[in-house]
Amino acid sequence: MITQAEYELLCSDAVRRAVAVNRGRDPLEVALDRSVPHARIVATQVKYLARATVKLPAYAAAQCILPPRAFEQASSEACAAHKMLEGDTVLDLTCGLGVDAWYLSRRFRRVVTLERDPVVAAVARENFARLGAGNIEVVTAPAEEYLRRPGLEFDWIYADPDRRSAEGRKQLRLEASSPDLCALMPLLQRASERLCIKCSPLFDVDEALRLFPASRVEAVSLGDECKEVVIYADGAGPLLTATALGRGSYSAPPDTPAPPLPARFDAGHYRWLVQPDVALQKTRLARRHLWGQADSWSENGYGFAREEPREAIGRIFAVSKIEPYDPRRLRRELSGAGVELLKRDFPIDTPTLMRRLGVRAGNEQRIAFTRIGNEYWTIRLHG
Repeated sequence: MITQAEYELLCSDAVRRAVAVNRGRDPLEVALDRSVPHARIVATQVKYLARATVKLPAYAAAQCILPPRAFEQASSEACAAHKMLEGDTVLDLTCGLGVDAWYLSRRFRRVVTLERDPVVAAVARENFARLGAGNIEVVTAPAEEYLRRPGLEFDWIYADPDRRSAEGRKQLRLEASSPDLCALMPLLQRASERLCIKCSPLFDVDEALRLFPASRVEAVSLGDECKEVVIYADGAGPLLTATALGRGSYSAPPDTPAPPLPARFDAGHYRWLVQPDVALQKTRLARRHLWGQADSWSENGYGFAREEPREAIGRIFAVSKIEPYDPRRLRRELSGAGVELLKRDFPIDTPTLMRRLGVRAGNEQRIAFTRIGNEYWTIRLHG
């Protein structure tokens, strides 16, 4: 994290102008440029503002202060904007860079956000001012202390707990995160009837429902990558939702019966391949979502369809040919070619498969590999 002295420099007119002037330059060049005041600090901001144009475009546009660690741990604006919370008042237990708090301020009259580090709290206040958010109160206090204050009452409580140990190791169990929301549950329930928790993308949805049986649990993906698992503990569940931002959502109760497996795999029958989005895989809803659109034998596998499944959430490819996996024949045909390899339910990792086939990464051909039952298949794709 940045120091108090560094924060004060970043707020100074000279450094703010230097950051503005040098945006777009190579950060290393900026750091070595003796004409730039406080070049190292300016170079760091130039570096993270460039990254923010994708992850935090509004923060980049407002030239917010971006401490590196806080930036890495922050929600993307796309994910923060998606969170399904609204009401009059909300308490955010874990401010950090404040991305979630800022988006919550658009849907609540009043936001109170907690940050135990006084310098990070000051950064958040400064950034909210640059973003024009006037309804966010940043309180410099740990959640454990603040929640003991009398008379607290909020429509929602939101938390994105720190999932790293004191040694920096990633923690997956909610009880091991900071603050420990499980231990704080009596205080949380006293302050609000509704709790929203952002969890690691590795967090298991079954564990979420074990801890909060009547909750709504959503896996959120962006660009074919699962970004977060969000628990809405508001009594409106149990419900599982897979959301691929920009592609669509699918929801089902966790006890919804899985569809029957297709009777057989007829390679000559299919003309389309569906690669279900990772959010569907995470929530184990892929087969239920594809039912009636495509045949699927596994939550981790592909869907196969005769007609183009336009409502499917995921990548959809036209099939050129489906044939049994034969590495020797493929090596003869593909050796040296630039190939995009896709895999689902296939036991060979991508680097090993590329070596066996004698191919390199490229876009000359696109080929998928999978297992159906006890058989392995190669699916050649158009485009």
